Amino acid sequence: MLIRISRLAGRPWVRLALLAVVLCCCGYRLHAQWPQITSALDRMHWYSISLSIAAAIAGSACMMLAWRAVLADLGSPLPARIAGRINFTAQLGKYVPGAVWAFAAQVELGHDYQVPRRRNFASVVVSLAVTVSVGLGLALVTLPAASPEIARRYWWALAVLPLVIAALCPPVLGTLLNRLLAVLHRAPLDRRPSFPGLAKAVAWTLAGWLMLGLQVWILLPGIAGLHGPMLLLCIGGYALAFSAGLLLVVLPSGIGARDLILIAALATLLPYGSASAIAIMTRVGTTITDLALGAVGIALGHQALRPRPAATATVAPAAVAAPATAAATVTANAPSA
Repeated sequence: MLIRISRLAGRPWVRLALLAVVLCCCGYRLHAQWPQITSALDRMHWYSISLSIAAAIAGSACMMLAWRAVLADLGSPLPARIAGRINFTAQLGKYVPGAVWAFAAQVELGHDYQVPRRRNFASVVVSLAVTVSVGLGLALVTLPAASPEIARRYWWALAVLPLVIAALCPPVLGTLLNRLLAVLHRAPLDRRPSFPGLAKAVAWTLAGWLMLGLQVWILLPGIAGLHGPMLLLCIGGYALAFSAGLLLVVLPSGIGARDLILIAALATLLPYGSASAIAIMTRVGTTITDLALGAVGIALGHQALRPRPAATATVAPAAVAAPATAAATVTANAPSA
């Protein structure tokens, strides 16, 4: 089913329609939360909100680089500009209800740059597993020190961590990926994940989680007036909330579940109203970040599709036939899906 959706998404009119749906979903979410947003804004400083959004952008960029490291490890290295265009644009799909839109968009956008669909599919699966494992690991380390109560309440999410780590062992992971591709009637991977490639992805993911936790912590002085002691709770609470939200794939971007878990984590050391306000502003900041980075991704796509200057029009016909979006960004010997 995912492959069919991915192929359908390759049609220009479908992409435009999906983009319109995404923008409507984001607008509706902001409109529905506007009373709470204005109440929280009245209690915050503009520089706290600006720094929080900057931290969210840095965290999202680190997560993109983690996926790029996985894709390169599987055999399709991409320049950061092209990887950003694919990832940032595809992330807009997570605001549409359902689990497949962002997934299918990333697979299809990667195929525009001659990344085989099966390889891109595998890279997204691996990057999600790395995101969850590092997030749960970070929560396991930080939450008991900051809030033992929240660690006990969500032990079931932390209990998944050993299974995810075992599955990420490269020999096991390669076998699982090929079996998943076989179920989807796709050819096996010609290059399996390696320890160095996964280590690089884990390092970028860890940096991303730290920046995303910092995004929450920066908002505290305007509402709660707390500083350093809350940093561990913000990092661990957000990592736990995001990782658990990924398990609830039927909700757009984990909405609801992620916010409730983050509120429960912050409420162990903050008044419930303050925790709710911070969670709301974190959600709004994340939405603004996704929209801003999505706009950057779309702009990068237009730049890549810009016609070449007339001086280069004398190249060989075979070179002209190659897609302009793939030239100079993907190795010429990349196998097709």
